[in-house]
Amino acid sequence: MTAAPKLDHPTLPLVKERFAETKFLATEFRGQTTLVVPADKLHDVARFLRDDPRCEYNFLSDLAGVDYLDYPAPQPGRFAVVWNIVSHKFDRRLRLKVFLNPSMDTTGIDADPALMVDSVTDLWPGAEWPEREVFDMFGIRFRNHPDLRRILMWKDYPAHPLRKDYPLRGRGEREHYQKLARDSA
Repeated sequence: MTAAPKLDHPTLPLVKERFAETKFLATEFRGQTTLVVPADKLHDVARFLRDDPRCEYNFLSDLAGVDYLDYPAPQPGRFAVVWNIVSHKFDRRLRLKVFLNPSMDTTGIDADPALMVDSVTDLWPGAEWPEREVFDMFGIRFRNHPDLRRILMWKDYPAHPLRKDYPLRGRGEREHYQKLARDSA
């Protein structure tokens, strides 16, 4: 039996020191470190990583949603939101991940209070549109987002199509499209 590899990302001890009372998980895969953060601590941790002079994660390179329904390995939650952040000063990358578990049926459009996490648009303004995309496609809401509305689907679309319990062929949406002739557009 071999010992688990030691995570040596230089930011992890700083986070642990600053948030000593908070329980984190950290993983490394192919040289990329992920810090799993409790949803209620996300904004505080993100602010620390951006503002602390020993970290200075000044750039949000990506933000995405994930649905782990029927995933082969057990996960702490059905959904996750992932932020990829970069410190140009120290030439470091770090992933932040928050897991969320739905508290109601996920096949509909109803807002689930358990699928909510803080927005980071006040820290990294570039998060505005990716947060809207995650909201639109997965139904995960971002508290304090300046303009949280659908960005890819029309406003009355009856579901969140990147959820894995959404049918591949849709629920009849295409049958209700208004058909336009080429010369009428």
